[in-house]
Amino acid sequence: MQASFTALRHAFATARQERKARHRDIASALSISEGELLAAHIGPFADDESPLRARRLRAEWQDLIAALEPLGPLMALTRNESCVHEKVGVYQDVSAQGPQRLVGLVLGGAIDLRVFYSHWRHGVAVAERLSDGALQRSLQFFDAAGLAIHKVFLRPESDVAAYEALVARFLSDDQQPGLEPGEVFQDPAETPDERIDVATFRGEWASLRDTHEFFGLLKRHGLSRTQALRLAEPRFAQPLPLSSAQELLSRAAQEGVSIMVFVGNPGMIQIHSGPVHKVAMMGPWINVLDAGFNLHLREDHIASAWLVRKPTVDGLVCSLELFDAQGRTIAMLFGERKPGQAERCDWRNLLESLVEGAPEAVPC
Repeated sequence: MQASFTALRHAFATARQERKARHRDIASALSISEGELLAAHIGPFADDESPLRARRLRAEWQDLIAALEPLGPLMALTRNESCVHEKVGVYQDVSAQGPQRLVGLVLGGAIDLRVFYSHWRHGVAVAERLSDGALQRSLQFFDAAGLAIHKVFLRPESDVAAYEALVARFLSDDQQPGLEPGEVFQDPAETPDERIDVATFRGEWASLRDTHEFFGLLKRHGLSRTQALRLAEPRFAQPLPLSSAQELLSRAAQEGVSIMVFVGNPGMIQIHSGPVHKVAMMGPWINVLDAGFNLHLREDHIASAWLVRKPTVDGLVCSLELFDAQGRTIAMLFGERKPGQAERCDWRNLLESLVEGAPEAVPC
């Protein structure tokens, strides 16, 4: 087994040096998960085997995330198969709720997270010597299958001593290399359309009072998100062109419309709130390249795009929701708002203008 770990470390080092390949892509080429690749770097080994070192962390995730504030500004990264969301800020106002504290919040301004700790299984502290000689330090968290849930990267202004103190505090006694991957998480199967009480579902949608009630609506009726949009009344859900994400982000930047961008996976949702400025296409990727916020979205992975309208006590709240070919959520975009505030007119007009044949402006 040790020989295989050595081979993985050498393969990693070669891919990083020759192709500057990303961790995720190297793992895929080796037919293993990213978590397995990093876990192969746990424990002592010769310096020439790899530029990366990893240390296993104890599964005390809630306390670890709550201990990040003293590190200062950090870069939070959350991704799924089709979208990467990177945000710089301080992890503040951290809490965990519910039975066993399995639902977490980080509400410290720039870093805005919804955390689902039931999916967290593995964590490592990583130090990698980059090609320019810099040492990149990070904390990386994975699900049972070794798929990345969330990553925390130190910035030049981060407190390295506080980072090392945190790692020492949460270091696992088990520093043997390797990770035994479990099953990949699967969304529950859709309930067949003919078994859905569509009239009741539509009535409950029309009676929503808060956007957070939508998840409960889906759960009660055994609906996937795309199935719900397909069965909804047209006044609440309309399909949009697959190019809508690029157009919306570009125009939001041009027109100064403040937005919210939600990107997640089963273990984490990460949110940006505010304007976007620099939007650029690079091959199939739609990119937002701003100071403090980067977004990288595979436009060619978008299989459906929907304009979704949800009633609330503050009026309609409208979003652009993007899905891949398996019906998995890629990203959701809203107008920036706080509870108790009506939706922004500039956002609603921008979103509604994506509908074919829409008027130039709509009443707010």
